[in-house]
Amino acid sequence: MSAVSLPPPSADTALAVFLVEDDPVVRHGCEQALALADLPVQGFADAEAALAALVTAPSAYGVGVVVTDVRLPGRDGLSLMAELRQRDPDLPVILITGHGDVAMAVEAMRQGAYDFIEKPFPSDRLVESARRALDRRALILENRRLKERLADQDNHPLAGLIGQSPAMQQVRRLVEAVAPTGVDVLINGETGAGKEVVARALHAASGRKGPFVALNCGALPESVFESEIFGHEAGAFTGAGKRRIGKIEHASGGTLFLDEIESMPLALQVKLLRVLQERVVERLGGNTLFPVDCRVVAASKADLEAESAAGRFRADLYYRLNVVTIDLPPLRERREDIPLLMAHFCRQAAQRYGRPVPDPDPELVARWQAYDWPGNVRQLKNIADRLALGLAALLPPAAPREAAPGGVMDGMGGMGDAADSPAAADLGLAARMDAVEKRCIEAALRQCGGQVSRAAERLQLPKKTLYDKLHRHGIDPERFRAGPAA
Repeated sequence: MSAVSLPPPSADTALAVFLVEDDPVVRHGCEQALALADLPVQGFADAEAALAALVTAPSAYGVGVVVTDVRLPGRDGLSLMAELRQRDPDLPVILITGHGDVAMAVEAMRQGAYDFIEKPFPSDRLVESARRALDRRALILENRRLKERLADQDNHPLAGLIGQSPAMQQVRRLVEAVAPTGVDVLINGETGAGKEVVARALHAASGRKGPFVALNCGALPESVFESEIFGHEAGAFTGAGKRRIGKIEHASGGTLFLDEIESMPLALQVKLLRVLQERVVERLGGNTLFPVDCRVVAASKADLEAESAAGRFRADLYYRLNVVTIDLPPLRERREDIPLLMAHFCRQAAQRYGRPVPDPDPELVARWQAYDWPGNVRQLKNIADRLALGLAALLPPAAPREAAPGGVMDGMGGMGDAADSPAAADLGLAARMDAVEKRCIEAALRQCGGQVSRAAERLQLPKKTLYDKLHRHGIDPERFRAGPAA
């Protein structure tokens, strides 16, 4: 068996149908039907010619699906499929069979064929099957690119700051600029938005050799808070049998991360302010000042300026911390990052639990991108864990919010429409999914002011694939031009 290496198409490469049919009349008819449906196609008279072309696929087109007759001169279609699947198990292969080959084709489906079409067949049967296979291939290739990108970033200090949204690009720029300086940093963000991830990235990119020490100010009782953060001498209080080094001293040479700093008792905020100003610490029950060299990264889910104005947080400490502020956006404000984050978390969960990496379908991804994520990135990570464990990735109902025109928000956080109405209850699954897909595309176009290229980016689809879906659903982008661009 000759070696066949399928060249990986780039993100900008259109995916083509490779058609293998020895009958020139049938081949020409199939090529014409696919071309009229705006599907790129290349025809071949035998398996050998197709394999040669697959190895050196033109730069303009990558192989998206192979459609092959079972009966071919020389190597037959089943042999071709076996070799292609050996080289790339995810490449869809559609078999064209004669009446007497149906049993053989059914067996081939068990062996991994994507579909089989029995002769004679209407052209729309071929077009629909090829279109579905191309959509699936595009999603698989995009997932591969995401995984490769994540793998390349794993050893980078900012590997945890995942996302290509403008907001996350700004966060990365700030971290890269501030990390080497040693200045103290305040991170603002909602619960679960990833404030500790940003703090760890600051530490990793700083070059500091000491430890990263994290302390949640909201999780400590006030009675032990002072001892925990500043340390104590032996006999400082009942039960203090020996000296204890506090978190600030332990972090010397490294980074001290104070999460939920808005919860720190007011009396201890004065002592922390002195540490930040003088870089010395005095243990509870002692009189000696110990120099410390640690960077302090504080995080808050509250507006510290408003808290200080209300007297619940010391204004002098707020202004001391507010030299550099990093505002971390909630997940609902960077929905375009959800597929990349989910791919990363699914890969992590699969490694952690010893399971295969889950491959969510496009409809599920669309629902995730429509959901509000009140628990932010932490909630998304939990969903990835459920997927890796083979559990249903159901989302709780989101807080009520305005529905998109023509649709409602359903309990999954997805875009509901006619597909979810009682009148549609008798529709088949494929028809209902088509309705959901159409509504998601229309919502993206509305948000992007009818700009197809921006909508394709928002939906994480190749532009060619989105144009195919627009044609299939009869959606005219022009009618969304008056809408606001997102």
